[in-house]
Amino acid sequence: MKKLLKELLITQNNLDAEKVLRLPSYDIAQEVKQFSIEDQVILLNTIPVLKSSKVLQYMSAEEKYNILIHLSENKAKKLLNLQPIDELVDLLLAVHSEKQAKLMAYLDKITKHNVKKLMTFKPETAGSLVTSDFVAVRGDWSVKMTLKYIREHSENVESISYSYVLDSHGYLEGIVSIHELLLAADEEILSTIMMPEAISVHAEVDQQEVVKKLLNYNLAAIPVTTANNKMIGIITFDDVMNVMEAEATEDIQKLGGSEPLNQSYFEASIWSIFLKRLPWLLLLFVAEAYTGTVLKYFEDEIETVVALAFFVPLLVGTGGNTGTQVVATITRAIGIGELKFKDIFRVMKKEFAIGMLLGLALGIAGLTRAYMLGVGTEVAQVVAITLLFIVIWASLVAAVLPLILRKLKLDPAVVSGPFITTFVDGTGLVIYFMVAKILLNL
Repeated sequence: MKKLLKELLITQNNLDAEKVLRLPSYDIAQEVKQFSIEDQVILLNTIPVLKSSKVLQYMSAEEKYNILIHLSENKAKKLLNLQPIDELVDLLLAVHSEKQAKLMAYLDKITKHNVKKLMTFKPETAGSLVTSDFVAVRGDWSVKMTLKYIREHSENVESISYSYVLDSHGYLEGIVSIHELLLAADEEILSTIMMPEAISVHAEVDQQEVVKKLLNYNLAAIPVTTANNKMIGIITFDDVMNVMEAEATEDIQKLGGSEPLNQSYFEASIWSIFLKRLPWLLLLFVAEAYTGTVLKYFEDEIETVVALAFFVPLLVGTGGNTGTQVVATITRAIGIGELKFKDIFRVMKKEFAIGMLLGLALGIAGLTRAYMLGVGTEVAQVVAITLLFIVIWASLVAAVLPLILRKLKLDPAVVSGPFITTFVDGTGLVIYFMVAKILLNL
């Protein structure tokens, strides 16, 4: 493909442009990005405008903007106005105000009106994902008339999987799938074959609710309405896939003990990444200092039985690892709607049982290791019993905290692996030395 694009750069003829038309827009976009901005402009000027607009959809907001400002005003206007409405909203919200104003000036009157309307919705809500490019039909239309309308307007809509039946005031009355239209007789009226109880979402709901509905009902797109059922637009499955990817990325970054990036890794500056990571590291630093305080408090016990110090890394590491495993499982289960706060006692019961089994297994391993080091039976018993208690404690803490945070309407992902590890480090040491004091009569 790169060879073909290089030839197109040199020749700039229609024959090579026709060959490019047959290639996937995504693949073209990935290759075009590798060229200089000057060559990118030449390529998009040479490729037919409809194909160029599709190629542009697979670029980031910054990449789109850089290309558009280097194109002629006429070409930039054409490409912008061919972009799906939701893509335009994402682009405009991603750039600074002066850049936003420049792009707005390129939009035609109707597109600008639709874009401004959609930009009023809060981020991460259904309204922020919506596109107003959908197939809107009337209930008194025949199947033949509807199919003719779809053929004539398919280039201007995001998806033809469903036709949305609206009344004269724009309120949603029902939905007809393309599958049903193709199987129905030409003379049938839409109101007789449509699904009247349409599955939809309100514009204000969280985007995660949209994801759940699309997946639960196996839909290619879902209508977005106002509270009184007036149609706003649709959200397509590809947009939901983007949300799922973004949410997963955000959760993974939070579980790693860092604020999530709002852009790709290479687009993020060194300074912005520094600012994202520093607060959590400072918080964890302060929390880790608590571990030193615990060691200082039990200084006499350590001096009396020096062998106790040998097992500190093993014990706190095991507790942290246990907690990290549990918090990852519980956070994911909460994220997909499997667990709710009402399940907290069931979760505690289950994790206690799992922690007990793991603690016994690791306790035996710890006992064996202690004997291998020749520290004596009493210290070996302290290590084994402590491992049992720490694993149970870490399992319960890591299971309960995410559920409590969800109940408080906070993101469970903030209970990251590093946070759990740090918390269990300090509390695990307290457990260790308390067990030692009791069993060793310190």
